[in-house]
Amino acid sequence: MSEIKLRLDERKRGAFFIEEDGKQVGEMVIGVSDTAVTVYHTEVDENMSGKGLAKSMLDEMVGYARKQNLQVVPLCEYVHVQFKKHPEEYQDVWRK
Repeated sequence: MSEIKLRLDERKRGAFFIEEDGKQVGEMVIGVSDTAVTVYHTEVDENMSGKGLAKSMLDEMVGYARKQNLQVVPLCEYVHVQFKKHPEEYQDVWRK
């Protein structure tokens, strides 16, 4: 499985992303504040869809939020749907 990396600029905007063979195949665009991780958009290369990449990035992002003691603001459709489908899994980090 590809490693998920996080890049943030000095304003704490960036993304969790997955690269395979030097090419980015998945990205979850985020912004981090003192209290929250806002997720704007999740995208996976169409050739890689169905391989669980979006879910892997979701798990990584939620793990990051928990470690940093942040809430998650799911503006991204994918993340919002996952939170609604599995509220018990995410209620500790979900800022509704």
